[in-house]
This record gives sequence, C-alpha cells and structure tokens, in this order.
Amino acid sequence: MRRESISQVKLTFQNVIVDVTELVKVSIILLLLATGVALLSRRLRIPYVTGLVLAGLPITELLSRPIGLNPTLVLNLFLPILIFEAGINTDVSRLRSTFKPIALLAGPGAVLSSGIIAVLLKFGLGLSWIPALFVGVILANTDTVSMIAVFKEIPVPSRLSTIVEGETLFNDAAALVSFNLVLQVYSTGSLTFLEGIQQLLFISLGGCLVGLVLGYLCIPVFARLDDPLSSLLLTVAVALGTFQVGQFLGVSGAVAVVIAGLIFGNLGLSGNTSASNRITLLSFWEYASFTVNTFIFLLIGVEINLVTLWKTLPAILLAVLAFQVGRVLTVYPLLAVVRWIDRPIPPRWQHLLFLGNIKGSLSMALALSLPTTLPRREVLIAIVFGCVLVSLVGQGLSLPWVVKHLKLSKFSEVQQQVEELQAQLMTGKAAQDELDSLLKSGVLPKAVYEEMRSAYQVRIAGAEKTLRELYNRRPDEVEGRSGKSSKLEAIRRRLLLAEKGALNEAMRKRILSEEIVRGRIQTLDEQLLKLEDD
Repeated sequence: MRRESISQVKLTFQNVIVDVTELVKVSIILLLLATGVALLSRRLRIPYVTGLVLAGLPITELLSRPIGLNPTLVLNLFLPILIFEAGINTDVSRLRSTFKPIALLAGPGAVLSSGIIAVLLKFGLGLSWIPALFVGVILANTDTVSMIAVFKEIPVPSRLSTIVEGETLFNDAAALVSFNLVLQVYSTGSLTFLEGIQQLLFISLGGCLVGLVLGYLCIPVFARLDDPLSSLLLTVAVALGTFQVGQFLGVSGAVAVVIAGLIFGNLGLSGNTSASNRITLLSFWEYASFTVNTFIFLLIGVEINLVTLWKTLPAILLAVLAFQVGRVLTVYPLLAVVRWIDRPIPPRWQHLLFLGNIKGSLSMALALSLPTTLPRREVLIAIVFGCVLVSLVGQGLSLPWVVKHLKLSKFSEVQQQVEELQAQLMTGKAAQDELDSLLKSGVLPKAVYEEMRSAYQVRIAGAEKTLRELYNRRPDEVEGRSGKSSKLEAIRRRLLLAEKGALNEAMRKRILSEEIVRGRIQTLDEQLLKLEDD
C-alpha cells in the first residue's frame, strides 16, 4: 500500500514537471511570436494588439497541446495588474476635472447600454431575458487598450485622453458588478429593484472602502522601505491582495484595486520617494502591463475558433449591430447632458468615443465564466468571441485613420517647441531637487553640489527665457497659435482648479463660510467653462 502511494506521488511529480516544461515552451513560442508582431505592426502601421489577435488565430496548429484564455487567470491575476497600473499612472487632479463625463459613461452609460443590447438580442435572436442580460453586460464593457495605444503614437487633447482612460478604469469594475448581479438573479431566481440597488451600492461602496483602507495602510510601510525591490514587492502584494480581499468580503475587488492604485500613485509615489525608486516602480508596472496585454491578446486569437464563428456569423453581426446601437444611444445623449453641468464635449470627441467602442479580454473572460447550466451557453460564448474579433480587427485597424480624419491631432511646430522647452524646464528642476536631497543627506560635497547645480541653472534660465519670448509674441507672428493658446489655457485651468481645491479645503476646516465659498466657486466654474479644451 505504501509503495503504491509513493508511486502515485512520483507520477504526480513527473506530471507537474512535464506541465511546467510544456508551459515554458509555450511561453517561449508566444514571446517570440509577440516580438515578430511588434516588428511587423510597426512596419505595417497597424495597432500592436490587433496584430497580436491576428497572429494568435493560427497558432493553435503550432502547439502540441491546446491552450486558451483561462477566465480565473484573467480575473484574479491579469485584471488586477492592468487596473493597478492604470491607477498609479492616473493623475487624480485631471481625473477630478473630467469626473462628470467619466461617471456618466462608466455608470449610467454602462447600465443603459447593457439594457439596450439585451433588448435587441432578446427579440433579434429569440433569447430569454437572463442570457440576453448576460451578453448585454459583457458587450457593454469597452476595452480601450487599443485607443490608448493609438494616443501614445498620435497626440490628442489631454482631456479626451483622460476621459478615455478614466472610462476604462471604472468600466471594468462596472462590468464585473453588473455581471455578478445578473448571476445572482440567475442563481436565486429573483431580485427586486430595491434589492438590486442595495446590492449595487454595497458592492461598489464596499469596494471603495476596501481600496481606501488598504491603499492608505500601505503608504507608511512603503515610506519606510528604502530598497526599490522591496517596494516593488509591496506594490504587487497590494495590487493582487486588494482584489482578493474585496472578493472575499463580497464587494467589488476591481473597484478596490482602482481606488488603491489611485491612492498609491498620487500619495505614495509623490511623497519622499527618491527619483530612482519611482522610476524603478513605474518602469516595472509599465512592463508588467505590457506583458499581460501581450499574452491576453495573443490568447484571444488562440481562443477564437473561426469555424465556429462562421456558423454563428448572422448572430454575431446582429450582436455587433446591437452593441454599436447601445453605444450610440448612450454616448451622444449622455454627453449632451454634460454641457449643463460641465464643459461641453466637442462632437468630434463624441464620434471617437463611439467609434472606439472596442471589446477585449474582460468580455471574453466573462463569457467563459458564464454558468455551465445556462441555456445555449456555447452559442453565447461564440457570439461574444465573434464580437471581440470584429471590433479588435475592424475598429482597431481603422482607429488611427479615424483620429487623423477627425483632425484630433493638432501638434504644430510651435507646440512641439513649447513642449521641448517645458521638458527641459521640468527635467532641470527635478535634477536640482535631487541635488538638494543629496546635499542634505551628506552624499554630495558642497563644492560639487554648487558646480552641478549652476550647470542645471543655466539650462533652466535659457529655457525660461525662450518660453517667455514665445508666450509674449504677437498672435499674428506665430504660426499655429492654437497650440500655444491651448498650452496657456491648460495652465490657467490647473491654476483655477488649485483655487477651487483651496476654497473647498478652507470650507471643510471651517475657515471660510459656505456662502462665501459657494459664490467664489461659481465664479471659478464660469471661468473654467470659458476656457477651450486642452
């Protein structure tokens, strides 16, 4: 009996070694393929993620065993990494200035779009309500990795970029919350409107609370870690652990990771962290996000079966039409409301927000997470996969052309010169701050400090002089005045937002009365509305 047990243990251990070896081989193939895609996509000028999906379609034939997109892996590992990386790189001040359109699109917009898609699919494909709602929630989710990749290559107004990134940040969380609510209805058989609202608030606000607590708790620990590698381990633990704690407590882990990432990126990294530590952390998370996206989009291509999609093509086309209709009926009406509560969103921006309605990894992971007892589950999965393929290839390939055609990229020679001078100013001042820190800590002798600081001061003075001359030129002397004007207005906007923040803080501390503060804030809001979009 004991010999049989030992034999079974040996056999299990051998199987594990074989699985690990096979996993390493598969990873090498995928990495080499991704490298080839990166080279070809740059030469052919197609989005990297679209190239990955196309390259993944025939890869199954090259592998000795089938691989695919594991929903558990996506939801518990890949998603927290992507959300946390986006959170630490998001400026809260810019997010706050564009919060109203983001909240409308990621909140009511996602719910309304889900309902429209569900209704169209119910009557168009003859689905029952629960399967239709599942697909509606899945296809209402917008994966804007492709859009952000395009924005890195083609400059667009920073407010538009912030709206897109902000919607992505909260849209994933909204999709998971909505999916769990529909899953609860399917499991229990009933859920009243009041119970649904209570569940929604509990899951969302509970996720916010978990993210706030864990985000703030990690900051003092992070401040005591001088070693960048130890700090890096802490951030990984916070990203993955926050999601798991949220899920364990029955609240939204995605919302918790969003909040924790925002707190850590805007408070933890902006403290006494050295420049080298900050660069190490941000570089690691950029690489982690890039690697995760690479594997996800390759595996999307691997997971898609073209034969199955061909058989369900009419249903896929109807679903594509449904989620585009849902996007049209949410983006334009909701953003029309924005003009009454915030700066209006230009029509060209609205067109891009509609046309960039791309589906991605989370949609596929949620489709694979559908209950096994759900009627016509395989058909629903094929429909979602088909929609992801159509949106990634069709809209992904056309997105750079759309940005250029809508003339959203306005990067004149003057604007380029201004940004180069601003970069010179920022880098010079950052280096001077680091020199001050080195002198204070005793690392640098005073004589060397003064010599190096004066060299940077010469650079800073030259940049400041040239910038002052550019800003003081007469409008008719400068070609591309809009670039210079938008830069100044972006600075004015930051100053006005700083004034609003100071007034709100003074009211919170009871330094100023609410009546005085409200009047001043109303004046500042009127000045903000008069500024052009940056």
